[in-house]
Amino acid sequence: MSEPSGERIQKVLAQAGLGSRREIERWIAQGRVSVNGETVTLGARLIPSDAVRVDGKPVKLNVETAADQRVIVYSKPEGVICSRSDPEGRPTVFQNLPRLRNQRWISVGRLDINTSGLLILTTDGELANRLMHPSYGVDREYAVRIHGQVDDEMIARLKEGVLLEDGIARFTDIQSAGGDSTNQWFHVALMEGRNREVRRLWESQGVQVSRLKRVRYGCIFLPSRLKVGAWEELNNKEINDLRSLVNLPSIRVKAKDPKVRQDDQRRQRRAFNSKSPRRC
Repeated sequence: MSEPSGERIQKVLAQAGLGSRREIERWIAQGRVSVNGETVTLGARLIPSDAVRVDGKPVKLNVETAADQRVIVYSKPEGVICSRSDPEGRPTVFQNLPRLRNQRWISVGRLDINTSGLLILTTDGELANRLMHPSYGVDREYAVRIHGQVDDEMIARLKEGVLLEDGIARFTDIQSAGGDSTNQWFHVALMEGRNREVRRLWESQGVQVSRLKRVRYGCIFLPSRLKVGAWEELNNKEINDLRSLVNLPSIRVKAKDPKVRQDDQRRQRRAFNSKSPRRC
């Protein structure tokens, strides 16, 4: 039997920067994607001549190559949400990012409104999907301040596994990072990114999380030089280190156009000077 022609549609749309593969799979399940006038289902494949529409709007698929992909790290302040827009008018992480043409920033996971720290954003939907997918086992590290008494038995339970409402969860590592007897800092690591998982794990033990900051995602650490509310571009080596974590081949990223670089710098200054975010 011959192999079906073309690439799976969710992979093509993710590589074109329309969203993560998981997000695009939801669009397909919701009937929002059509090819040549027909609504498609998961598993459909594309060939270059196909006409694709999302929500009735045509999609241009051949706009970028791997060399055009961008990855940035953003130091998220508390009080900022990770959605593209908010009916309540709260600030979002997407408002002050570098401007793109024919691409879209995709957040690698989310941080809740009260959590600060490292957020990775990329235009590469396949990279984003793999970094978030549990099967690749990319760990995340957080600095967390706990109000309440923490003893060795509690730490052992949190590392062994705790039953939450959505299943067993656990920290793969817990390290003390100072503080006093009732307000202690810890660095914790875990292998997935369920909603409010770090907070829920600690709260299951009867203590309160008073501060939470993500400091690492896989091999990428939050740079100490990066001001809260600011972002910076990853270099070619850092991008390829991330790609290697999730079994993607190395690429050579194209040098940024000087006009694009100047525009990025202007937006960075404007974003940071417009409002001084709360520091962690």
